[in-house]
Amino acid sequence: MDATEQARMVREKIASPLELVEEAIKVIKEKNPSLNAVVHERFESAREEAKNRNNEGKPFGGVPLLLKELGQNMTGLPDASGSRLLQNVRAQETNHLVSRLVDAGFIVLGQTNVPEFGFKNITDSQLYGDAKNPYDVRRTPGGSSGGSAAAVSSGMVQAAGASDGGGSIRIPASYTD
Repeated sequence: MDATEQARMVREKIASPLELVEEAIKVIKEKNPSLNAVVHERFESAREEAKNRNNEGKPFGGVPLLLKELGQNMTGLPDASGSRLLQNVRAQETNHLVSRLVDAGFIVLGQTNVPEFGFKNITDSQLYGDAKNPYDVRRTPGGSSGGSAAAVSSGMVQAAGASDGGGSIRIPASYTD
């Protein structure tokens, strides 16, 4: 099922946001140790949002999402852009893209792995370690959105933030499809 199907299930009360969040957390905990796709978690906050947020009128109400740890800032989460130089920096505000995703009803579970500043087409982060391809962990999921691609492709979540300046979505999509 994809994110639109998950949203339909929440609207029709077939599944609750908390059930979707708990399932995504379970899969992340199961698969992430071998893939290193998710580098920061906000599971407790996501659980609280799943329990308490009003999803009425939100097209993706209650659907779990991961953000790319590069240019997708959420207040309080790391804002290192995959760089050791910025490893202690925290976002001071939530940027417009993330605000719009939350306004659409997505529940942010955490952040995904990226190469430093997104400069490479492989996700070989010196800060977080290499992300792995879910089809063959000896291979890269590409980059710079490699962590997001590995997370979606492995079924951790049905949607994850990405960006593309020179193949940063297209390369991981082709490597993990």
